Amino acid sequence: MEGERKEDKIPIEAPLRAVDYRTLSKGFGWWAAAVLVESWGRKQVCLYLWQRKQDGWKRKQKFTIHDPEKWEQVVSAVEELLPQMQK
Repeated sequence: MEGERKEDKIPIEAPLRAVDYRTLSKGFGWWAAAVLVESWGRKQVCLYLWQRKQDGWKRKQKFTIHDPEKWEQVVSAVEELLPQMQK
């Protein structure tokens, strides 16, 4: 995989295959990443949140972006909400 050091292997199991990923944050027992996954010949981007447990990283949340149109909906909604953070 490009762009990351391999201290920890991305904790994704078959039938998904991690093609590439970018760590968004990692620390204090939590790991968030954007991952390009392939399954059954289809690629999609997933946002993952894992928590470190005694037996390794366990998925806590996953959000799948199936296509560019879905991503545009997410970006639009977030951009509308961001200005309210400064109020």
